[in-house]
Amino acid sequence: MSALDSRLAERRAEGRAALVGYLPAGFPSPDGALAVARAMVEGGCDVIEVGLPYSDPVLDGPAIQQAVDQALRAGVGPKDVLRTVEAASSAGAATLVMTYWNPVERQGPERFAADLAAAGGSGVILPDLPPEEAGAWLSAAEDHGLDSVFLVAPSSSEERVAAVCAASSGFVYAASLMGVTGVLAVSSGARDLVARTRQHTDLPVCVGLGVSTPEQAEEVAAYADGVIVGTAFVRAVLEAPDEAAGAAAAGELAGRLAAGVRAGRS
Repeated sequence: MSALDSRLAERRAEGRAALVGYLPAGFPSPDGALAVARAMVEGGCDVIEVGLPYSDPVLDGPAIQQAVDQALRAGVGPKDVLRTVEAASSAGAATLVMTYWNPVERQGPERFAADLAAAGGSGVILPDLPPEEAGAWLSAAEDHGLDSVFLVAPSSSEERVAAVCAASSGFVYAASLMGVTGVLAVSSGARDLVARTRQHTDLPVCVGLGVSTPEQAEEVAAYADGVIVGTAFVRAVLEAPDEAAGAAAAGELAGRLAAGVRAGRS
């Protein structure tokens, strides 16, 4: 059982959803990201998604694009991603890398998986890799005990949902709406998507895209196994006057979101 499996099972046994927080590696700086990640965990995040900065983040909205651009201009590379993974894992979170497929393919799936496992990572989220084309990655991930998280969306057919569930481990990522990150509303179809997905798997189903407030976290936690928040954490750091204040703001936000998540099934 991976660290991710254990953490989600613990939260399920407690009768509540998990809080999953996203942060790009290298943002607001290579060292600043370590402090923010630790603050998010101390504030209440159960799982941390470490974003691998990429030059063409087509699925990301303006806030995350700005953060990724800032990280790339600072020269962030794979070592910084692994340092951030280590920081979040050492702080007590199950830690995933959120990445487009191109950087993994370029480095080589086997090497990427080995380095991630050595850093204490639990797995990856691959939003642009179809399960049908994931054989090389799935083999490398299995060799190193890593989970592979794939996405379903409101537009996914039953056949697509079944295929994604069959390829996934750790959890299934239910994107609450179509489009890029940063939308400040949860789709009314998210609950139905979770129900549809559960017909095809016993894995936890975690909902992302559109969650930014404790009230939204409470709403989603009532029916999902995990609540994923990204843009709100990035905005908290972007709007802070300095890095120390950014870490504090991220930790405070994590605390408020965690309280919302706990209230979802109270």
